[in-house]
Amino acid sequence: MAGATKQGTAVEKASVTVDVHFDFVCPWCLIGKRNLDAAVNRLASLRPDVSVKVRWHSHQLLPDIPVGGVPYQAFYVARLGSANAVAARRAQVQEAARAAGVQLAFDRIEVMPNTRAAHSLVSWAVTTSAGFQPASLIDRLFTGYFMDGEDIGDPDVLQRIGLACGLDAAALAEHLAASRRDHNVAIPLSPQAEGVRGVPHFVIDSALSLSGAYSPGAIVDAMLRSAGDQENR
Repeated sequence: MAGATKQGTAVEKASVTVDVHFDFVCPWCLIGKRNLDAAVNRLASLRPDVSVKVRWHSHQLLPDIPVGGVPYQAFYVARLGSANAVAARRAQVQEAARAAGVQLAFDRIEVMPNTRAAHSLVSWAVTTSAGFQPASLIDRLFTGYFMDGEDIGDPDVLQRIGLACGLDAAALAEHLAASRRDHNVAIPLSPQAEGVRGVPHFVIDSALSLSGAYSPGAIVDAMLRSAGDQENR
């Protein structure tokens, strides 16, 4: 077992890296994040000798949405064909969300935003703030959108959320001003981006892929399998 000693020599602790591809307007990604959080906590209980590193990667589903966004409800009626189809889809998503401890508030959402600025904010925060862990910022952007109905394409909303997550006020204001001037700033992509067809998409140790909002148990099983493979090498 990792962390034990063998003939007086310490065995290196096993570690698992999970690359998560996501978009902020995808409710399944919020569900997937909560399931991943639960899986990481469960793994810590089952295998305290295994550490987990999570890396977050932007994957815009709708990059052609205008910068100012479009009306949310009308967008989905046009996309799915009818109000009844929208209601049926939302009921399905709500059921999965409740299982993950999430209550989505679709009725509060007014704008389908372009998520480039939100993704750019996360990328900027990680690269400019030493030691910054993006999970709390990502979670706050998700909940702001799906629970509070905030327009996360609005720089003023992003500024408020960024400040709440402890980002430097002056540097944040400068970043958002630059984002206003250049709406086409490139978003860094992961090495696995070409293989991602939908989100959420998890890649464990660059080998095991899970596409979709898998249950905490399924994610734990995949992480345990990867940790076991490491120990058997």
